[in-house]
Amino acid sequence: MSQPQVELHVTGYGVITLELDAEKAPKSTANFLEYVAQGHYDGTIFHRVIDGFMIQGGGYDPKYQERPTKAPIAHEGRSALQKGGPRNQIGTIAMARTQDPNSATAQFFINVSDNSFLDPSAQSPGYVAFGHVVSGMDVVNRIKSLPTGPGGPFRSDVPRTPVIIQSANIGTP
Repeated sequence: MSQPQVELHVTGYGVITLELDAEKAPKSTANFLEYVAQGHYDGTIFHRVIDGFMIQGGGYDPKYQERPTKAPIAHEGRSALQKGGPRNQIGTIAMARTQDPNSATAQFFINVSDNSFLDPSAQSPGYVAFGHVVSGMDVVNRIKSLPTGPGGPFRSDVPRTPVIIQSANIGTP
């Protein structure tokens, strides 16, 4: 079965191509694809960058205005893992959320380390990984290494120069 792909065109950096696991994480994949199709990610920034952990984006424009979102989706982490879905390893994409496991909307992160402590377990709902980078890991690695500091409403971890997702497009494998 062919899995959907999404290209994130990052201004000044290049393209990150993601392959999503619609079979093992159908809710997260459908949610992400819907935001892509609506143009939600176009013009958003990677607003949280922590080398050795992850890069996070999909929620804010370069002026730190939060983009409106749909209702949150139901958490499917344990189900996805039981089906053999992706874990939070280097190069996987996962849904960001608040402390409420069922609060994921549009924000996502790309793991730049093996973050198994984020995987769902008997003790924690964890974070749902729903795909992986198939090309453009060099772009991710350049972003993760950027100098960061405070920015907008955030006290730390914001790239000093905005990293803008110019466009997100559904591609074909």
